[in-house]
Amino acid sequence: MPPELLVLALAALLQFGQYVVFSITANLQVGLGYSTSPRDEDRPLTGTAGRLERALQNHFEGLTLFAIAVVVVTLSGNSSGFTAFCAWAYLGARVLYVPAYVLGWVPGRSIIWAVGWFATLAMLIAALMPTFADSAQSIPL
Repeated sequence: MPPELLVLALAALLQFGQYVVFSITANLQVGLGYSTSPRDEDRPLTGTAGRLERALQNHFEGLTLFAIAVVVVTLSGNSSGFTAFCAWAYLGARVLYVPAYVLGWVPGRSIIWAVGWFATLAMLIAALMPTFADSAQSIPL
């Protein structure tokens, strides 16, 4: 299995873990009666539960882009040490992002988020570089 796919699987497990921790804190805050109801009335979460909810939503957004990067790298056959490093950097950033968000680390949370975002962007660019190089070689001068 390419390392990028391994990291994607681990990032998905992180997402499951985040969801479990968020669900527990949310249920403790709103009560079992509300969480098992049709929730016709909105009850915004606050404090730790609210922060865990926002960190979870942020990971859904980041995981979408990361999964695209992994698919492009893997299907193009352009996996490399650099793309593997970027994948691990993404995962490390996402693991650190949860406590950074919950504990309100400022500006640490934003810096950690940026590491994951730029790692994803770098993976995509690295996957496309051989394609651009091949295209440039086929252009008659």
